[in-house]
Amino acid sequence: MVLENCMQKSYANFSRVAEIVEIILLSLGVFLTPLVIPQILSFVFGEDSFLATNSQFVVGAIVNTSLILGGINLKGWKKVLAIVFLPSISALFSGFVLKISAIYTVYMIPAIWIGNFALVYLFKLLFVSKKVNYIFTSIAAIIVKCAFIFAGYQILLQTNIIPQGSKVAQAMFASMGLNQVITASIGAVIAFAFIKLLYPHLNSKKD
Repeated sequence: MVLENCMQKSYANFSRVAEIVEIILLSLGVFLTPLVIPQILSFVFGEDSFLATNSQFVVGAIVNTSLILGGINLKGWKKVLAIVFLPSISALFSGFVLKISAIYTVYMIPAIWIGNFALVYLFKLLFVSKKVNYIFTSIAAIIVKCAFIFAGYQILLQTNIIPQGSKVAQAMFASMGLNQVITASIGAVIAFAFIKLLYPHLNSKKD
């Protein structure tokens, strides 16, 4: 019951048209970002540039921003699950996360989905429903999200689905560990800026 109630709440009240526009934009954003951004960074800065070789930080920040904004604004299971599922599917297609081991991201998708949903749900439950401070909500949501994703990586590692001690394991350790914390944190900061900019009349008591 609590879960269902949370899924029907949003931070700001939108018209039907505005809500449809937002879900379209967020869905396109989280799907296209992993496909397009790495290519743009490589083209503009060069394939060997810092931004191009570390595109996960840029992509992850954009995706997490979209997840948080979608989490606090979108109502209903279908809309929320759309933005939860799309980023990892797109990332798999693009192979940007782990270019040397893109095949292993298939096994990580369930953990990534659970982690993304946890992030969205906790923002709905704490920030939207219970009016909890944004900073506390962000810390709690980021910890839970990253814990689920890193736990998924550890399960794959301990069951030898990911070869222990390999370059694949080393690359995924960073991508599914600290990098997740960094990109989720950046996303929370950017989302907060959007909230302050878009809803100044609503957030005076929520930050």
